[in-house]
Amino acid sequence: MNRLSITVVLGLLALGSAQLSIRQPECDSPDAEEAALAAQEYLNGQHTHGYKYALNRIEDIKIITKDNKDDIYVVEVDLLETYCHVLDPTPVANCTVRPKRLTAVEGDCDVVLTRVGGVLTVTAFKCKTEESTEDLCLGCPTLLPLNDTGALNFVRTSLATFNNNTINKTFSLLEVGRLSTQILSGGPRYLAEYVIAEANCTNDVCVPLNDVMASRGICTANDLGPGHTVDCKMFAIMVPPQDVNSTGVSRTLPTVHVHTQNMTRKHGLRHHKLTSLHDPHVTGLLSSESASESAEVVSVATPAVLNATATVPTADTSASVSAEVPLAVVKRDASATATDPVPLMPRCPGKVRLF
Repeated sequence: MNRLSITVVLGLLALGSAQLSIRQPECDSPDAEEAALAAQEYLNGQHTHGYKYALNRIEDIKIITKDNKDDIYVVEVDLLETYCHVLDPTPVANCTVRPKRLTAVEGDCDVVLTRVGGVLTVTAFKCKTEESTEDLCLGCPTLLPLNDTGALNFVRTSLATFNNNTINKTFSLLEVGRLSTQILSGGPRYLAEYVIAEANCTNDVCVPLNDVMASRGICTANDLGPGHTVDCKMFAIMVPPQDVNSTGVSRTLPTVHVHTQNMTRKHGLRHHKLTSLHDPHVTGLLSSESASESAEVVSVATPAVLNATATVPTADTSASVSAEVPLAVVKRDASATATDPVPLMPRCPGKVRLF
């Protein structure tokens, strides 16, 4: 029994004697895909720093109906960091995932969603974000802390180069996305990714404009030893939509929060993490401890389900739980004998989309 199954069982016990119907569709089924993509979109919307994450694999899913009310989806997903910053309006489906050799960052999230009126809405989640240690190569770039002094000096130098070659606008640092170093002939070289914003400058002090129409972009800078290169790509400006009930007055888009302290983030942090926890007590189906701190593996014997109704004992009484787990139907070859083994396809986890 995996971590998600254990937590769901505990949550069901907490729900008492309510009539519960539990379905366990395949992880590559349309229901699972819909829930996972809804979770991906929501988690990226809650992520205020760093880069967007793309779905890599659906690890598990359960659909719970309580007293014939709205369905509750409990899904576990694996996500991978992309090159698209959270301020980049590019859809996640069009974002490129970082390869492992450039230190991929993975997110493991448990998400609870409720279907109301045909629409899936996230009600709780917890996430753990880690660096991948697989396929690292000798001589490949390695991540540095986001507050590395030498790398931050390189960021400032490269941004000054960009501003010196920009006409009519000045940009200031909005956020450091990634800092890394690579050992080449001649010594270590820096590589940096950072987000810039159009700024208002007074007496050489520049402050990013907190305006949805201000220009923003992401820069990639490479240390060449005696010099450096810097390439900045501006994000598409999101034009406020027109209000069809007005005389052409534009509705204001949500304010973009400008963070000015990102150069002094938590010491030692080498990448931006997904938001780790959100309202785990709302459903009782996610454990209350932070995903980033959850490392325990609980040993639980997995019972054999032979009928549609399973009785789960509690400390004081017992709760009748309608499991309604569909039986796997496997077609056999006509030539097979009764003693031939029949391979069963695993329900979960689902297919690996990327790596």
